[in-house]
Amino acid sequence: MSKHPTPERNRLWDGGWYRFARRLESPNFGPRPADAVVDLLLIHSISLPPGQYGGDEVQRLFTNTLDWNAHPYFKSIEGMQVSSHFYIRRNGELWQFVSCNERAWHAGVSCYRGRDNCNDDSVGIELEGLEGESFEAGQYETLGSLCAALGQRYPVQHIAGHEHVAPGRKADPGPGFQWAVLQQSLGWPSRYFPEEPA
Repeated sequence: MSKHPTPERNRLWDGGWYRFARRLESPNFGPRPADAVVDLLLIHSISLPPGQYGGDEVQRLFTNTLDWNAHPYFKSIEGMQVSSHFYIRRNGELWQFVSCNERAWHAGVSCYRGRDNCNDDSVGIELEGLEGESFEAGQYETLGSLCAALGQRYPVQHIAGHEHVAPGRKADPGPGFQWAVLQQSLGWPSRYFPEEPA
């Protein structure tokens, strides 16, 4: 299997940027290793402050423009420089912060399918939500379409949650995320998905 992206189809992609996402570039990224094979889609959940939805705090966090004094919780993450390739709002709206050809900073210390440093060869997808709680139908719809497009563009072989690549340290997206719904929408084999909860 080639480690390189497949040719663009129907102009869904402009390099590593997805046509149907709102583009807001983050400074928090770097090059992937030369031998990286982008074969993992990594699902996260995020809300800022935790459990509050609808604001622009996540976008600000990923672009290093969050006001650390705007909420007491923000002091606990002050100075953090992170990013994800994609962010899906509760209404299904899709944002992109880093080209999928580049390495976003979303997984942290991690290991999956025998490989460390999951940022090297994964695409990070954040869902607006709280770990352990449920997600909206529009989010699953957008996520399914995005994963299908990524599967056409990159040699995807695995989908996992942050909880699966950093067990004990991370618990998102958590038990409220319905893996069966995503698998049914994609029609991908079970081998692509986590075998059991983290």
